Amino acid sequence: MSVRRRAAHGQAAVGMVAVLALALTGCGGEGKSDKPAASTSAKPQGGGAAPSGAVKSADAPPPQVIATVNGESGMVLTINKAARDAGGFLTVEGQLKNTGSAAYVNTAPWRGNELNSSGVSVAGVTLVDKVGKKRYYVLRDTDGRCLCTTGLNIIEAGQTMPFFAQFPAPPTSTVEVDLSLPTFATATVKLSG
Repeated sequence: MSVRRRAAHGQAAVGMVAVLALALTGCGGEGKSDKPAASTSAKPQGGGAAPSGAVKSADAPPPQVIATVNGESGMVLTINKAARDAGGFLTVEGQLKNTGSAAYVNTAPWRGNELNSSGVSVAGVTLVDKVGKKRYYVLRDTDGRCLCTTGLNIIEAGQTMPFFAQFPAPPTSTVEVDLSLPTFATATVKLSG
């Protein structure tokens, strides 16, 4: 048998061992019941999603609050970040929290009066640069969906939902903008980046 043929057989054998090891790892049960295993991932409190790979520590400082605005029926919008990205975008992040005693169901105005394929979202949020006299609208993808938080049908009492919206970045000379989301007061937000 030639050296090449022996090497090929050796590589094939190593590959088969690796595949079998992976298959056996997935089949392990060692006498456990056939019921599906319960998910080991804990759902974040308040329904918000933690960023992938994020490690929460008791020593981690709370996120910076750069603006808080009240809406109707106990809704509160907290803005934690309004930063320019390298690609010429401005990303605004924060949380929507229902501080009222009942489920909040009037989220439809947040999508604005524009018909879009984003569904119930915060696509109606705008930024106004008063110095530059320009209004900025949420960016859309090629299918017309907003680059913002979507799926906000009902927000239960006490529930917190993530807030995200991306805009074209104002000029670097603009240091603050007014953020408006329908049914909320207007907030002045300082920009970073």
